[in-house]
Amino acid sequence: MLTGDLDRLLAAISPGTTPGDEITGRITSVGTWQHAPPDSGAGPGTYATPVAFRLAGGNAAKAIRIAMTLAAALRRAGWVRSATVMDGYLTVSVTHDALAALAVRITLAGPACARSTALAGTTVPAPPGLDLASAPDWAQARRQLSESISARLAEAAGAHILTSYPAERLPGPPAHPEPAAPGPVGDAVAFAGSWAISYAITRLAPGTTAVPDPRAAAAHHLGNPAYAVRYAHAHAASTLRQAADLGLGLGEAAQVQSQLLAYPAELWLLDELSWLPERVAGQAGAARRPCQVPGAAGQRVPRRPGAVPGNGAGGKDGRSPCRRPAVAGGGVPDSAARGP
Repeated sequence: MLTGDLDRLLAAISPGTTPGDEITGRITSVGTWQHAPPDSGAGPGTYATPVAFRLAGGNAAKAIRIAMTLAAALRRAGWVRSATVMDGYLTVSVTHDALAALAVRITLAGPACARSTALAGTTVPAPPGLDLASAPDWAQARRQLSESISARLAEAAGAHILTSYPAERLPGPPAHPEPAAPGPVGDAVAFAGSWAISYAITRLAPGTTAVPDPRAAAAHHLGNPAYAVRYAHAHAASTLRQAADLGLGLGEAAQVQSQLLAYPAELWLLDELSWLPERVAGQAGAARRPCQVPGAAGQRVPRRPGAVPGNGAGGKDGRSPCRRPAVAGGGVPDSAARGP
């Protein structure tokens, strides 16, 4: 959400109003945000973009001047703590209040907090209906899940989902469908549940021949990520119920005291959540376009030494942007198991 706020700030800069009129086109930074390099000492709520290189047509010296102009414009926003330039990269840090406010903004937005316009103007075919229990084998189950999640990610990133045939031409479901033939996938779904098996499939590495363990998928302990998420949700819902029993309401969003969210773990979590739109767009888009820095119009952008290669997904591990997401190889990203 914060990267979207920054996108709007940059887009509001009018071309031709900068010193030397070096910015001549509309500024579009959607999908270009990356984590600052590990050696920069940047804390939570820091975002970097190479957008100046695209605006400069690849001219490094011009990119530095444009980035400095953009940084000066961003500093005028009260919620921007700092905006600096290194080798043409624009790095922005937001204030603690802006980062803490995400707790309220994400809660109010719900799944929409992961949406962006990174793939606006593109069309993605609608996947077939997802019915894991009917899959004859694990390879088909992974394929179904991959297609379904890829389409949902693309839609969240602004793509238009196109149905191959008009609805009136699609055959309707049979009045009395035949039960699915017994098989390993159907048995696993019957034992652990469709959602648990879906999540277990997303945890498998692309290209592996391993299959989910239904017992592990259904295990009720915090070592099982699927259960841990449900456990945390149950505790949050319980807290709200207990508060209601005491006559306490949610209150107004404006009454939230940002200073209460100051622990390092809380700031780390808020920072991770702030990258949801970028991660969703990166996973959805990387399988659809050639290897390039997103938003660079097909042009490779030079990186400063030590910079983390970014593909719009906000990765911190220094992986090359040429690496396709798991969905490209038949697997699915575990962060997208439930969609945005």
